[in-house]
Amino acid sequence: MFVTHLECSLCKRSHDAELIQGLCIECGKPLFVLYDLDRAAAELKKENLRNRKNSLWRYQEILPIIKANNIISFGEGWTPLLRSERLASSLPIKTRLFIKDEGQNPTQSFKARGMTAAISRAKELGVTKVAVPSAGNAAGAMAAYAAQAGMEAYIFMPSDTPRANVIECQQMGAKVTLIDGLITDCGKIVAERKEAEGWFDVSTLKEPYRVEGKKTMGYELAEQLGWELPDVIIYPTGGGTGLIGMWKAFDEMEQMGWIGSKRPRMVSVQSETCAPIVHAFHNGDRFAQEFENASTVASGLRVPKAIGDFLILDALRASGGTAIAVSLFDKGLS
Repeated sequence: MFVTHLECSLCKRSHDAELIQGLCIECGKPLFVLYDLDRAAAELKKENLRNRKNSLWRYQEILPIIKANNIISFGEGWTPLLRSERLASSLPIKTRLFIKDEGQNPTQSFKARGMTAAISRAKELGVTKVAVPSAGNAAGAMAAYAAQAGMEAYIFMPSDTPRANVIECQQMGAKVTLIDGLITDCGKIVAERKEAEGWFDVSTLKEPYRVEGKKTMGYELAEQLGWELPDVIIYPTGGGTGLIGMWKAFDEMEQMGWIGSKRPRMVSVQSETCAPIVHAFHNGDRFAQEFENASTVASGLRVPKAIGDFLILDALRASGGTAIAVSLFDKGLS
């Protein structure tokens, strides 16, 4: 492992990577894992990746685990990039369109990427209890990886979470509590109780490691496309960790000499009934206001206030991208 330290994504304060960390102790914003990328590049050559396992752990040198026996993995990552010709032909575009099928991850969503990294690092740091607020997929992934690691898992979900997600978590041994409210209300409960209960809070971007797993989508896109990044990446956005992670990955790859300075235009897509990032982007704001009366049938996108809002907005603007709100009941954009 080539981790040097943790750094606040806003105020840049340094934090010790060998201690259990949550948010920045100075400003309360998310922490990023930083690496000695010169040493990592000397050890990990992109031309040698073809001989490695078809999982996200093929990029182990730029992931935050010291000892390989601490890795908790079900073979997540290295999901297919599917050519979508019929959809492309129905759109006003003159280039290739691909869909990265994250549903083929072990727990059927990209949340497995974040949880393999977070739970593995938590195990390495001696964590025995983990907690998370979730509207479904993150909870299922956390329950699976925590069970494999032998950790106690505590999950708080909105009461209208699909029953299948609740049962999934319970069957894997997690202790599930349903809350009358939104995911932000669930998050407040975890924050209020975690110290007394001894929980490691693995909420979105409230610890440094889930984003490390999700950044591997960026590495995979580059590798699968012959080290040429796509022109545009369209990303459905709730907490936005995947978008933030990919943007981090692109910077890391450039520093290691794997790609150039060209970046995709990043496009954040939200439901028009829960669109805090869209509103902040078009208002020119650095931080998003909490979206009142948030609702959407896409439960994973029902995040009225994302702690990494400024990181999403920074990436959109730096890339020349945009943010759009869509109706989940119409084909057109709202």
